[in-house]
Amino acid sequence: MASALIKPSNAGQIWEYRICLPMSVEEYHVGQLWSVAEASKNETGGGEGLEVLKNEPFDEENNPPVTPLEASGKVYTEGQYTKKIYHLKSKVPTFIRLLAPKGSLEVIEEAWNAYPYCRTVITNPDYMKENFFIIIESFHAPDRGETPNIHHLNDQELKKREVVQIDIAYNNEDYKHDYKPEWDPTLVKSEKTGRGPLPKGQAQSKGQQTPGAWAKTCEPVMCCYKLVRAYFKFFGLQNKVEKFIMKQEKRLFTNFHRQVYCWMDQWHGLTMEDIRRIETETKKELDEKREHGEVCGTKAPDS
Repeated sequence: MASALIKPSNAGQIWEYRICLPMSVEEYHVGQLWSVAEASKNETGGGEGLEVLKNEPFDEENNPPVTPLEASGKVYTEGQYTKKIYHLKSKVPTFIRLLAPKGSLEVIEEAWNAYPYCRTVITNPDYMKENFFIIIESFHAPDRGETPNIHHLNDQELKKREVVQIDIAYNNEDYKHDYKPEWDPTLVKSEKTGRGPLPKGQAQSKGQQTPGAWAKTCEPVMCCYKLVRAYFKFFGLQNKVEKFIMKQEKRLFTNFHRQVYCWMDQWHGLTMEDIRRIETETKKELDEKREHGEVCGTKAPDS
């Protein structure tokens, strides 16, 4: 298994992204899975994008993680396991495309979703082997993003960790090329729930670690705590690439959670049985788009 290669203690960068949302933890479980399926279709085509290899339950006997899933004082032993290949090409910066040999711009993603906790491990076992990984630990809590150490990091890890609050109602100029009005929470109201539009967010000063103002009084509310560890050891590029990875993770988390909110009326009220059926249908559509569609979705900046 690819994730057996990683050593989390090697992580050069540790960032914790906190994203508040105007929904309950239970609602987000459905909304997140529905939105993953929808977003993957927007990122797949022309030989690039997502290929689903496995999507099946896990427990202590079937598809178990290499190390136990421990979060917030609890051990999780069952949930849903997925294994995917990301065919990147245009989605990595030019300097990596120039250095990387043919076939190396594909990464494996394994995820153990034991909601409200999920561990995602991204590797490139055929080329980078133990010299590259991204580990994302997600915990979903019914709070406003103010729990200081929900992932129970030790003192050494806390010194390395950088906390970043993401306000989905702030239209970040850094992502203006990703902007679409239909994905703007300050413009979209959910007709099913009556929530929104959200008040516009403001730019935050460096070091400020508070959620958007709307999240302080919103009900219902929850927070996604996403702890990301990144490691890339390659010809002196480690620091540059790790910083690029973290910048892209923030961009992906921002865009995705804006979509989760703006798509609320499409997923609200669905059951987990509905979600599994949609995931099966989406896999077939992704295979078709990757084979015959056009390149689409988020591209990396030429930096």
